[in-house]
Amino acid sequence: MFVTSAYAQAQGVLPASDPLISFFLPMVLVFGIFYFLVIRPQQKKIKSHQEKIANAKKGDKVITSGGIEGVIVHVREDIYEVEIAPNVRVKIVKNTLADVIDKK
Repeated sequence: MFVTSAYAQAQGVLPASDPLISFFLPMVLVFGIFYFLVIRPQQKKIKSHQEKIANAKKGDKVITSGGIEGVIVHVREDIYEVEIAPNVRVKIVKNTLADVIDKK
């Protein structure tokens, strides 16, 4: 009968792939995706928060990590004096600021 040339040809042997590459390549790709979707945005957020806290100045409205809201009335190196009510001032450490609220 009719035999096509595809059946008459010998089967080719595929080259064997390196098992290390087939294992590490997906791991590298997963880490790359994880870095760009999780780690990098978190680092940017932390950096912008640290800059915001470092640039706090007299007259800025702030919130401490304890939830106290007030206005900075005096700035020293690492200690802020915050007015939380009329004639009620507390001294807080710079690292305890949770957020600086814009006046706008």
